[in-house]
This record gives sequence, structure tokens and C-alpha cells, in this order.
Amino acid sequence: MTNLPTTMTAWRVTRPGPMASGPLDRSTVPVPHPAAGELLVRVVVCGVCRTDLHVAEGDLPVHRPGVTPGHEVVGEVVALGDGVTDFGAGDRVGVAWLRGTCGRCRYCLRGRENLCPESRYTGWDADGGYAEFAVVPAAYALPLPGGYSDDELAPLLCAGLIGYHALARADVPEGGRLGIYGFGGSAHLTAQVAIARGATVHVMTRSAEARKLALELGAVSAGDAAAPPPEPLDSAILFAPAGELVLPALEALDRGGTLAIAGIHLSDVPPLNYQQHLFQERQVRSVTANTRADAREFLTFAGTHHLSVSTVPYALAEADQALEDLAADRVNGAAVLRVS
Repeated sequence: MTNLPTTMTAWRVTRPGPMASGPLDRSTVPVPHPAAGELLVRVVVCGVCRTDLHVAEGDLPVHRPGVTPGHEVVGEVVALGDGVTDFGAGDRVGVAWLRGTCGRCRYCLRGRENLCPESRYTGWDADGGYAEFAVVPAAYALPLPGGYSDDELAPLLCAGLIGYHALARADVPEGGRLGIYGFGGSAHLTAQVAIARGATVHVMTRSAEARKLALELGAVSAGDAAAPPPEPLDSAILFAPAGELVLPALEALDRGGTLAIAGIHLSDVPPLNYQQHLFQERQVRSVTANTRADAREFLTFAGTHHLSVSTVPYALAEADQALEDLAADRVNGAAVLRVS
């Protein structure tokens, strides 16, 4: 770690609660040292994800007091822990949400490491990218596709990944009709992947600006969040963390349709009526993170099918403002923190 600073600026969640209560503090902390098998990464850009908001506001239980949020990190390797051979100083890498799994349980052994009971996550179990430097296990660092700016790459590392996994969980048939509920950082990328694969996409969201963006990106229709789409849906993905939207999304499904719920946190779902919401083999699936195989597959897709990434830049010093804007639905696309 020659010629590196000994301290850095980092945001820490010290008082989980509503953003208006000031749950984050900007602090000066030591630059971390990479342990064996880890990389030290100079953070260039870090995306601002709704999961960061849930950690800051306490919707997700605290795993590590004072944790630094952020798990959409684009950075440069500046130091290697013992035993690292796959990366070198100067390499550009991505740091995503999934940070560690046991590799031994039945889920890991059958390729579903996202369900590992011992899984660990960046910005929740360990410090993330709302800082000038971060460490990541080399086995979970991701190579990045070309053809994108750093700002554009950051949202791919969670918003893109989780949307890609949610799209698989939604089981859209070939040439099928997909409904997307909520249209933020993840949804606007997922819509493009679905359209590239031949799906007809309908978007339901409360933001007029988001509806405009949806149409510009190729959605066939864009209406209010709870409004019925113009035709029955084969599949739907709920990105908004609003449990009350589960009901209209299920009602919009055709027979045999699937609703995938993409968020890590969802407000309570109102009571369902079996005949109205579930009968005729409609089904609901949750979405839990993604595997490294998902990540590599999606980033390869993004490298060969250029995605339009709508970003709103903030300085690292404005991280709390970025989360406030996200909480108030003032971000049209994906917020990113420019760190260095």
C-alpha cells in the first residue's frame, strides 16, 4: 500500500431511521488493508441503490453497526492481499452486493449460492462504496464490460444484476407480454433486456418523468402505478417496494402468469382474494440477490447489447442528499456518487 493515504472519507450508518432524521455521518476513517484473498479498490463511482436506503432507514436490520453503504462500485485495484493471482494493480473491477458464501451448503453446491444461509453482502455485512476505498474478496470481484462510462457501469452492478435475475424469475415466454411496476434504476435496465429478447413491455409507475423514459426506451405503454395495462400480462415484475401493488399486478396477469417481486424489502401486502388474484395458476415468486454466474452472464450480455443507462450524478459529499432524493422519488434513472 505504498503511496496510498492512511485515512479516507466514508459515510457510515450510525443512527438508522428516516432520512429526515440524519441516519448517516460523514467521517474520516482509516483506509482498510486487504486481507488474504482480498483486493483494495480505489472507488471511482458508486451507485446509489434502494437497498442502501433500506439499510440507512432501518428497514433492513443492522448487521454491522456503523456500516458504510454502497454495493455498486466501479473501481481500480490498488493493492492485493496474500494469495491473489487473478487480478493486478491497475485493473478495473466491479464490486457488487453478494460478497461471500460458504461454498459447502446444498444451495451453493447446486448453483444457487444466492440462497446460502451464510451469505454476506457489501454495504450491509461489510463496508461498501460510499467511501474513497473499499475491500472486496477477489473471488467476488467482477470484470467490467467495455463501451460504458464509469457512471453507466455502476448501476449495472446491482440494478442491472437484480433486474436480470428478476426477469428470469418472471419466466417471460418467448414473445410474451411483461408488466413492470415501478421504473427506477433497475427497472429501466430490465425493460431494455426484455425488449431486446422480444418481449412486449408495459410500464406502470407513478412518476410522469419515468413514464416518459419508459416510452423512449421502447415500452409499448406507460401508465399509472395501479392502473391496469392495456392487455393481460404473461409476466410481471414488481420493483417498487409497495406491497399494495401486488394486488393490481396479480389481477393484470393472464392465466398461468407469474409475478416476480424484485426488492429485498416490501411493505405489507394486503389480503389476497384467491379467485381474483391467484386462481388459474397465477403465481408469485420472490427474488433473492443473484449468483456470480448471473452476474457474469448479465455483464456479458451488457457488453454485446449496449444498454442505455440513465444516471443522475452526485458528489461523494452529497451521498445523504442522493438517498433523500431517492426516498422522495426525485431520481429519474439511477443515482451515482462520483468519488474519484
